[in-house]
Amino acid sequence: MNRYIATNVETGEQTTFDLLRGGSISVVGTPLNAEKLNEIGKELSEKYNIPSGTIKTWTSKLNHPEKYIGQGQKRGRKKEANLTKEDWKERYEILKKYQAFLKAQRERK
Repeated sequence: MNRYIATNVETGEQTTFDLLRGGSISVVGTPLNAEKLNEIGKELSEKYNIPSGTIKTWTSKLNHPEKYIGQGQKRGRKKEANLTKEDWKERYEILKKYQAFLKAQRERK
């Protein structure tokens, strides 16, 4: 969880909000509406020199994760980390047989 404090330039009012890992934004003490979110995004973009469109995209991804399927997930097959030496030897033998098979296929052509 990250906690931010945003200050309204005109009124000097401070708003504290938490950016939660699950994809929601919680404002401490006040409900978060679209206008407050725009103010916070604007202040963050000025403070950290990040385009405001990028912050809007981030908040959209946080608030609507169902629209961004597969974001942040690793791709490919999961690796098996707990293989024994015998398992590795068996896999190596299968690989060698397959490579020999491919070599024989190429030689036939």
